[in-house]
Order: sequence, then C-alpha cells, then structure tokens
Amino acid sequence: MTASIFAAERLLFSPAIPDNDAIPTIFAFPNEYTVGITSLGYQIVWATLAMRSDLQVSRLFTDIHEHLPLKPEILGFSMSWELDYVNILNLLEDLQVPIRAKERNDNHPIVFGGGPVLTANPEPFADFFDVVLLGDGENLLGNFIDAYKEVRNAPRQTQLKALAQVPGIYVPSLYEVVYRAPDDAIKSIEPISSEVPAVVQKQTYRGNTLSASTVVTEKAAWENIFMVEVVRSCPEMCRFCLASYLTLPFRTASINDSLIPAIEKGLTVTNRIGLLGASVTQHPEFESLLDRLSQPKYDDVRLSIASVRTNTVSVELAQTLAKRDTRSLTIAVESGSEKVRRIVNKKLQQDEITQAAINAKAGGLKSLKLYGMVGIPGEEPGDLDATVSMMRDLKKAAPGLRLTWGCSTFVPKAHTPFQWMGVNPQAQKRLQFLQKKLKPQGIDFRPESYNWSIIQALLSRGDRRLSHLLELTRDFGDSLGSYKRAFKELKGKIPKLDFYVHANWSTEQVLPWDHLQGPLPKSTLIKHLSEATTHFEQSPEKALVRNG
Repeated sequence: MTASIFAAERLLFSPAIPDNDAIPTIFAFPNEYTVGITSLGYQIVWATLAMRSDLQVSRLFTDIHEHLPLKPEILGFSMSWELDYVNILNLLEDLQVPIRAKERNDNHPIVFGGGPVLTANPEPFADFFDVVLLGDGENLLGNFIDAYKEVRNAPRQTQLKALAQVPGIYVPSLYEVVYRAPDDAIKSIEPISSEVPAVVQKQTYRGNTLSASTVVTEKAAWENIFMVEVVRSCPEMCRFCLASYLTLPFRTASINDSLIPAIEKGLTVTNRIGLLGASVTQHPEFESLLDRLSQPKYDDVRLSIASVRTNTVSVELAQTLAKRDTRSLTIAVESGSEKVRRIVNKKLQQDEITQAAINAKAGGLKSLKLYGMVGIPGEEPGDLDATVSMMRDLKKAAPGLRLTWGCSTFVPKAHTPFQWMGVNPQAQKRLQFLQKKLKPQGIDFRPESYNWSIIQALLSRGDRRLSHLLELTRDFGDSLGSYKRAFKELKGKIPKLDFYVHANWSTEQVLPWDHLQGPLPKSTLIKHLSEATTHFEQSPEKALVRNG
C-alpha cells in the first residue's frame, strides 16, 4: 500500500542523487499522508531538501513512511496545527528519540521544527525541539543545513551553539526563563551565555517568486490540486490576524515571471489549480491574471481560490470562477457591526458586503461563505444583532444565493496587537445566540468549537511550563477533559488556565515570545492596540488589566 501511495505522486522537481557521505535526514509531517502532502509548506521544504545531493531525505507521516535511515542525523517536523504536537511526541518515541531535548545525546539526531505554529510561538513546544526555524524557509533552510555541515562531527552542545549564530535559528535550550513564581508571570528570558544572541529575528523572504506545488497526487486531501501562492501576507492588517502581522511585509508574485509559468507547469500534470494567499484578489495585477485565465485554452481548468477581499468580488471574478467549476466564494467580514470592524481595522462598509453578494449571484456562483468571529475585544451584545441583520439583508439582496456564516471565537495570537487580550468567557453563549437567530432564516451556520478555541488560546499564549501539561494531556487521552485534569494535577506548579486564556495581560508584562522578534516591534503593536481601544464603548483603560 505504501509503495502505491508514493507511486501515485507526480513530481514537479528532480530529486538529487545523494552523495556517498550524504547526511541521513528524516523530514516528518505529524499527521496522515493525505493531510501532510496537501500542505504547500511541507511540499516546498521536502523538495528543497531532496534537491540537495548532500542529504539523503526520507519522508515520515503518521500512517506511512519511506525507507528510514537507522541513524538519522537530522530529524525535522513541519507543524501547521497546534494539536499535532501529540503526533510529534508519538513519532519521536517510535524512532526511539527522547521527547525532551535535554535528554538527547551525541547519538541522537538534531530535532528541528518549523511552520506557522512554531514561528508564531514555539514556547509551549520548546522543550521538545533542539532547533526551531523562525520564518520563511527559502533562505533559512539552506543556511541551517550549511551551518550543520560545518559542525557535523562536533559534540552536540558545540553544534547547537554554532547553529544559534545563524539568523532565524532558535535553540530553546540556550535561553533561561525565570518566573516570578511557579504559577505567576515571566520575570525574564535571557541567553545562557554572551555567545548566544539575546534576540532571534524571524527571517523574511523578499523575492517575487513565491511557492508552488512540488508534487501533485490523487491521494492528497485536495485531490490532484496544483497550488500556487499568489500573495504572501496581507496589507489589511486586521488587529487579530496572525496571517498578516507575522508574515509582513505584503509580497506579490510576478505574473509573467512566476505565476503564469508555475500554472503552465502545473497544467502538465493536472487541470486543477488552487490560487493561495491570505488576500489573493489584492494582487495589484489580479485582473490581468484573471484575464489570462479566462482565455479559451484554459476552458477545462478547474480553478479554486482562497479567501478574497470583499470589495474585490466583481461580476467578472464570479463569472470566471463559475466557468472554471467553482460554485462558492469565501469572504471574511468578521462582524456585521461597523463598530467591531473598526476595532479590528477591517476597512469594509456594509454596502460593499451587499454588493459582493449581488455580484457573486450575478456571476453565476451558487453560494457565498462569510467568515466572522464572536468575542472580539470591545464587542457588545448589540453587535451580534448587527450580524443577524446583515445576513438577513444579504438574503433579500441576493435571493437564491446560499449563504453560510462560518464563525469562530476570537483567539489572541502572538505578534499581533491583540496578543494582550484574553478570550471572552461569553463567547460560547454568543455562538449559541447566532445559531438560534440565523438557522430559522435559512442561513447555514457553522460555528467552530468554543472548547477548541480555549485550547488554541492556551497554546498561542503559552510558555515553556506547558510542556509538562502537554505530556500529561497526551497520557490522559488528549481531550478537553484531559487538559482540565492535567491543570488540576499541576496546581501550584504552573499558572491556571484562566491566566493563559481569559486574562487581559499588561503591556508591561514579559511575554513568552519577547526574545523572538517578529516583523513589527512591540511599541508598534501597543500603538495599534491603543488605536483599536479608542472604538470601545467602555473606556480604553478598562481594556487592559494592569497585572505587570
């Protein structure tokens, strides 16, 4: 079975023939093959490694793997979902590698991790990794391998200190975290010696050739799709948005030098193209790209597109997508309340949302999915009524268009202005309120689990003390009840769940990721937070709890 799954792959790159002394390397995705091979990030890193003759790379998933080396020197994980940490620990044990970095010796591989989860806040998982790669892999990956080769035969501690000198490479064991008390906030985060950088800077790739699929397969969760990255980051800078703030600046792929050649290459193996990016239609030449894809030679191409900016939904866009076998479009509006949209910096008027629905229907699309949140800082109960009214109005404006309201709970994310704000304890009731009001209107309501949002917040604002909690939770069965049981067992040794999840933090507080520098300095994030709180109905002073 394993052989047939790998045999179904159509590669869009040429793997190198490994040298005699190539470094035995395992590159893992901590989930099943169908999920991992659909990750563009995983595809790109794997291809980048596999094209090097100085590496012998084997892939590992939770269900299948290629032939694995007996003594790997490098073991990497791509992490794009927080709860996959359980699978990382399981895979380490399967490979007989200690799950904690401090228990490894010179006979064990260097265990590295990368991906959006670890770039945002690696601290809850820091004790499990020798090395974390912060930021874009384009330059960082090659620099990591080259630096490792320089110290390949050195003792482990020498290797780690050398790797820590490379920009963007974070070696957690070389930093000491001091707490005010075992169950209180952080007092300081310092490197253990003057040889180690005090701050690690996330690395940003600034080229105009972005990512595209390196493999297409019918076994992927998105069957036979060729993905091409149109834009990276987002210029909107919604206050809660990790996809914007963590990946700044906004970068666009060159249409003639990057996008069209990539699409043409993809079309040699499939007719299904996915345009990816946080805000695809904000590419400055998107209309030109759309015109190109509207040519008769692309008539049999099935085109899907990631979330688009609401005010760019034209009749022409809808027509092109409908003709290319897309029935639905997704837009993120966050809330039906203009006040809440101002709080989050969503520059969007009500009439633009209405026009998007009208244009989607006029262009031949069958449904429109709108994404929003409850529990955004400053949100009041009346703002939920505004969302209900908006959806009712859209139904009247575009009769026959199927409407879906996908709704999550606000979760604070590191390196965003709302990193200091806690999860609203009323969020679950607000999700229930929207369900009660929208379903009778014939609107498909799809809430994300509130309980999952609590765990997401715990991990997005967590520190190293959570590693003990995560191990216990895995042992207890990895359910919400397991987390509660683990907190109970560790009472007095780590802060309470409320500290990580619901508390508003002081802007003077030392944050778990303060030694890891994102694109914007803390002072800028505080300024953006202050701008958001001017729209609160309550006084801005109440917005932050001074527990510093």
